[in-house]
Amino acid sequence: MQIRTFTSIVLLAAASLQAQYKTEAGAAMPATVPAAVAGVLEKQGTKILGANGQVVAELWFRAAAPPAAAQKEDSVTWAGVAHGTLIGVAHFPARFADRRGNPINPGLYTLRFSFYPVNGDHQGVAPQRDFLVLSKIEDDGDPSATPAYEALMGLSKKAAGAPHPLVLSMWKEDAAFKPGFEKMGENDWVLQVKIGGAPVAIILVGKAEG
Repeated sequence: MQIRTFTSIVLLAAASLQAQYKTEAGAAMPATVPAAVAGVLEKQGTKILGANGQVVAELWFRAAAPPAAAQKEDSVTWAGVAHGTLIGVAHFPARFADRRGNPINPGLYTLRFSFYPVNGDHQGVAPQRDFLVLSKIEDDGDPSATPAYEALMGLSKKAAGAPHPLVLSMWKEDAAFKPGFEKMGENDWVLQVKIGGAPVAIILVGKAEG
């Protein structure tokens, strides 16, 4: 049964890479988003639609720039943003997966900014250390919190029900910023959007190599 389930996830991820995606204006946030969290986000979100017009994800991002961090980190493109800062909320109406094939169950998730530690464990994961980490919104309702790395990983692993957290690779874009959702390279579909005025690129659909 476990082999069959895993195979289904792999086939679903492979099929999704061949699909053509597009974006459209999203709806209002669900009423289940805590008022404190909703208060720092844009009122209108972004929908990601699959090849058949089905909604695969809805996202609402911060309306204003994140508070500045006291310390800057090396190899982090979105410099000056504190680890654990709330960046947005995502809704997945059906089962989804991150780039490493970790299943994301239907529901609402917070998106918090993270950068992996420089300890050798994540060598070669990405050129930059920036990531968005997903946690179940019922476990993460304080928009002003900035959880430390291990605490945030614990929340995300709980959401995943697995040893690995749920993450989306991202970076702060500059000269190449082009708002919208398009395929980059062989496997990745990237959303480029301004979050609190900052041009950001987020890989929402893809497959990690290696």
